[in-house]
Amino acid sequence: MEQHKNESHTQTSLPLSPFTQPIRCIVKLGGAAITSKNELEMINEEILQKVSEQLREAMVASSEKPPGMDWSKRPGASEIFCNPEEFGDHSAIDCSPFIVVHGAGSFGHFQASKSGVHRGQLNKPLVKGGFVATRISVTTLNLEIVRALAREGIPSIGMSPFSCGWFTSERHISSADLSSVAKAIDSGFTPVLHGDAVLDEIQGCTILSGDVIISHLAAYSKPIYVVFLTDVYGVYDRPPTEPNAILLKEIAVAEDGSWSVVKPKLQNSIELTVAAHDTTGGMKTKIAEAAMIAKLGIDVYIVKAATSHSLRALNGDLRSSIPDDWLGTVVRSLR
Repeated sequence: MEQHKNESHTQTSLPLSPFTQPIRCIVKLGGAAITSKNELEMINEEILQKVSEQLREAMVASSEKPPGMDWSKRPGASEIFCNPEEFGDHSAIDCSPFIVVHGAGSFGHFQASKSGVHRGQLNKPLVKGGFVATRISVTTLNLEIVRALAREGIPSIGMSPFSCGWFTSERHISSADLSSVAKAIDSGFTPVLHGDAVLDEIQGCTILSGDVIISHLAAYSKPIYVVFLTDVYGVYDRPPTEPNAILLKEIAVAEDGSWSVVKPKLQNSIELTVAAHDTTGGMKTKIAEAAMIAKLGIDVYIVKAATSHSLRALNGDLRSSIPDDWLGTVVRSLR
């Protein structure tokens, strides 16, 4: 059984958590799933809408769809739609506490890689310009995701790590003001965070990935489970485009953070790849951060977005047992 050491950074002791109520789930919307990653700044509208519908199904107890909350004019629309009478005392607006974090996909990665933002040196004009350009791009995507969720009646609020006081030191999180996220949840909102360009105490600036943000949030908010929504069915033993690629159904994480494949039994080593323009580490970072979350005793489900398999994961249907017909990867602690 092949073992992999986890080199992800962890803090030895955690300050007091600002979260006052249990978080049901943290969801990562993978950038490759919700955008066309090879087409610059192009959202996959069909997938985003389906993901938003599934999140509403998982979060809202009522079978009745809540009234929409995107009262902004959409491209091609002649007017803004808003009917205050729809709201009344609408109990369906009550959502179970979720936190949503999304990647950048075809937003932000191009700007960051062209300018070298992830390597720092903010004193260079190109890096400073790229920092601004990257944030314009990722916050544009964040707004569109917030709007898609709001149209489903989810009271979503965009929260950028840069604006909310997240800082790094040599690319590891050194401080993050989580009180704004906790207060948003206490007020009945669904925070929507994203991978962002942030200031770094040592190298000036860097890119903080959505996967690292989720790991940090999980350590403090202690969700019941975490779901990574991706553009493939889960983690494979090699790039899934290659013939005979095998879906890894279960990954077990030891107390030291190392991980090994439990199902299926593999004969060969695992090959993890990173896209040329991906400044956040790709699948290798995803597994490392999922392992850090699982080490806390929190199950992590990595599953293809907008499928029946992702809906089961979002609903929490997999917590007691993993059905044989479920396609995805579960990462859980050996304990």
